[in-house]
Order: sequence, then C-alpha cells, then structure tokens
Amino acid sequence: MKFSLSPALVKSSLASHSWIGLLVGFLMYLICVSGSLVVLSGYLKRWEQPAVAEYQTLVPAAATAAYQELLARKPDISGDILMMLPRDDQPRGMLVSAGGVYYLKEDGSRDVDISTPWSNSMVGLHDALHIPSDWGEILVSVLGVMLCGLIVSGFLAHPRIFRDAFNFRLGGSRHLEQADIHNRLSVWGAPFHLVIGLTGAWFGLSILMYTLYANAFFGGDRDAAIESIHGSGPKLEQIVQVADVGRALQSMASIAPDARPIYFNVENANSPAQYILLGAQHPDSLIYVEQYRFDQQGNYLDKVGYSDGEPGKQVLFSLYRLHFGHFGGLPVMILYVVFGIALAVVSVTGINIWLVKRKKRDFINNLWVGLVWGAPLAIAISGLAALILNSGAAGYFWLPLIAAAVFGLFLDNEARSKCWLQRITAVLLLLMALLHLVLFKSHGLHGAALVVNLALVAFSGVFLWLAHRTGKLLR
Repeated sequence: MKFSLSPALVKSSLASHSWIGLLVGFLMYLICVSGSLVVLSGYLKRWEQPAVAEYQTLVPAAATAAYQELLARKPDISGDILMMLPRDDQPRGMLVSAGGVYYLKEDGSRDVDISTPWSNSMVGLHDALHIPSDWGEILVSVLGVMLCGLIVSGFLAHPRIFRDAFNFRLGGSRHLEQADIHNRLSVWGAPFHLVIGLTGAWFGLSILMYTLYANAFFGGDRDAAIESIHGSGPKLEQIVQVADVGRALQSMASIAPDARPIYFNVENANSPAQYILLGAQHPDSLIYVEQYRFDQQGNYLDKVGYSDGEPGKQVLFSLYRLHFGHFGGLPVMILYVVFGIALAVVSVTGINIWLVKRKKRDFINNLWVGLVWGAPLAIAISGLAALILNSGAAGYFWLPLIAAAVFGLFLDNEARSKCWLQRITAVLLLLMALLHLVLFKSHGLHGAALVVNLALVAFSGVFLWLAHRTGKLLR
C-alpha cells in the first residue's frame, strides 16, 4: 500500500519546520549574546553603581557590626540573612535579608541600596528568556541539550571539518562564506561550546534529574535525594542568641587557612534552629564554594564536603564556575566573552546557510535580519532605560526587539535594514557611555566603570565599522 501525504499538508509541515528552526536558532542566539554579558555581570553591577565603596576584605569585626546593626533595626527579622563578602570581580560587601538589600562600607556600616536593574535583566534573559516560573529555565536547558546534539552531529556530518579548519572563502559565494564562518568557529570553539551546552543543560533540567535520582535510589523521596548531594542542615535546639558571625569568620583561619570566605548565611535566623553557613572558595578547586557550618555561637560543626567528597559531587559543584568562566580572573572571562560571541555567530550563520539554500527571498529574510541586529540594539536600549529610569523591566528589551523586526519587514531590504540597525546600535552604545559619565562624573572613570565604558565605546566603533562595511553593498 502506497503511503502519501497531500501537497497542502506537506507545504504546511515544511512551513512549520522552518518556523521552528528559525525560533530555535534565534533563541540560542539570544542566550549566547546575553550569556557573553552575564559572564561579566560582576563588572556590570559595579558599572551601574560606581560610587559604592570598594575594598578587598571585610574584617570579622565589621561583619559583626553590620549584622548587629540589622538586628537592632529589625529585631524580629526571620528567614535567612545573607552577607556577601568582597571577592575579585565584586570587591564590595553586601547584605541581603527581609530587612533590606544594600551594600556595606568597609567598617560594616550601611551603604546605598543595591540597584542593578540592567545586570539583573540580562541575567534573567540568559537564564530564562524572561519567562517566569521554572519554564524559562527548563526551555534554556533544553536548548543546551540541543546545542550538544548539534555539535556532535555537526562533526559527524563534516568529516573534513578539521582538515578545513583554516579554509576561509570570504567575499565570494554567500553560501560558501557563511558555511566557512559557521564551520571554522564551530571547530575552534567546540570544547568551549560543549562545556557551555552540558553545564547549561544541567541548571534547568536538574529538577527532572533530582526526581529521577530519587526514584532510582531513594524510593521517590526527592528531599532525601537532594540532601544526599547538598547535605542536610544541622538539627539544633538552642536558646536564641545573636549569631556570632565574627567568630565563625575568624575560625576559618585555622579550619581552612587556604580557603577564601566569600559569603555567610545565617539560616533560620532568630530561631532555636539557627546556624551559620559559610561559603569559602578553594584556590586548588573549581567548586563554587565549600560550605562550613557553625552553631549560633560560632562553634564549628562540620563541612558539607564539596571540596573532598565523591568525584561526582565535586563535578556537580564546579558547573557554575565552568559555565560562567568565573575562574582564572578577567583574562578567562574575556576568553568566555569571545567564545560566547563566536557561538552567537555560529547560531546566526547556521540560519543564514538555510536561508541561502532556500534559493528564494521572502518576509522571513527581512524578519531574520531585524531580529539578529535588533538584539544588540534592544540590549543597548534596556541599558539606557536602566540608567535613566532605574528599571530593568523585560519590556525595555522585547519591545525594541519587536520594533526592529517590524522595521526589517517594513524596509524589505536586508542590507539597508542591517546597516541602519548597526548604525543606531553604535549611537546607542556611545550614548550609554556618555550618559554614564554625565550621571556619575569621575566615578565613571575608575575601576570597573571605566572598563565597561571603554568597552561600550569600542563596541560602538565595531558597529560603525560593520555599518560602513554593510553600506558598501548598497552602493
């Protein structure tokens, strides 16, 4: 019996396939572009509030003073009280609790409230595409799985891919040009891209993985499964006292002299079960932190065991730093930015190759160029909104992006749309740097703020050069 489909069904199926491919490629592009920014989120946060005092160490006495000041102001505070200590990319102290979210001065006194709307918006875009609840994170993780599949299948589909690793055919056939850019960047960045894909896949799918782990080994008890990996909190019953955070910090010099404390959390504050959870980074390990636990009097209890536990546990708690390049300092972060941008280019050229192979031009071409070059423009507008309005609302990114897509459809000329969007982005990036200097004056000329402002000016120049190059096609 011959199996056949109606021409109308085939046509609609091909259209659906095209739209799904376009959507997946674009979402992957957005995640890569925003991820390149999130790698430097510590520097972006400092750029947003450049006048905040910076220092390398918050001494135990200052941490104690900050904690006691909070309790004096909010004596009935409950829940968790988190204090972030200075670290390399964020040399500031911070206190996060139901009593406020603010920076600390070096002596432990209260500084300004934390307000980093642009950084938070970019993190939200990268982690969950601004989709609320867990669905956004799950979607991003699924895209991470797809990225790994694309990398592996790409190598298998191109047996000459290593032999042609330096073969660029630019300026000729658009198909060959896009294919060479796509394949070369894929080869050079493959190890990085695999690490990003695998680690990114874990963050959102961990919910599912924990459930499977619980069903396989703990009779479906998910809490028990999580505790076997993350550890369970100490079971304490004490007469409530002010947690001695200073003593806990001082004790680290003898408990783990080579470790650097980067935060502590008073869990279940102001309750008989309260205890101090102190996170410290180990210079010889990729784990984010080892967690050390103390009772409310600052007496050392134990550690969770990430630094010297089972290999699988150590790998699991190294994923965060591996994914965001938070090891090796600024040079490694810059390398992550470069490879992140390269992965964004790979995502775009993959769709470009498909568009060329179609051998026809329609509204999809116009829509695609508007979305691709509208994304940097939308990021710049969201940055300006954060500076002017102190708002990181998702609409300040998505509305300009939609407008750019409509602009591409309206012009109906890919080169013209691309050129105009590149020019506007260049102006907006330069405006961001200038406005920052107007608002913060000399504070914008020092430290991380200066680095970010110089980067904005440099990328403005890059977009002007791209616009000039694109403009030649219009002559």
